[in-house]
Amino acid sequence: MADSKHSTSPCRDALDNPQVLDTEMEQKLEKKIEFSDDEESLIIRMYNLVGERWHLIAGRIPGRTAQEIQKYWNSRYSTSE
Repeated sequence: MADSKHSTSPCRDALDNPQVLDTEMEQKLEKKIEFSDDEESLIIRMYNLVGERWHLIAGRIPGRTAQEIQKYWNSRYSTSE
């Protein structure tokens, strides 16, 4: 039988190093961010009204977090100067 002391799992690694979990979640988030046309339209309208108050915008879109919306906005509409 294998020695459980030497076996590792992603859950165990995440418990030992919380940054591993954050990195994995962030990578999944970046790959997965897709918004419907209605969501995109609402984000644009809300941004014009309230600016970069991502939590307020997220409050109007069920199932979306402020972080998701901010990353989406920055990847789609940010300007590099």
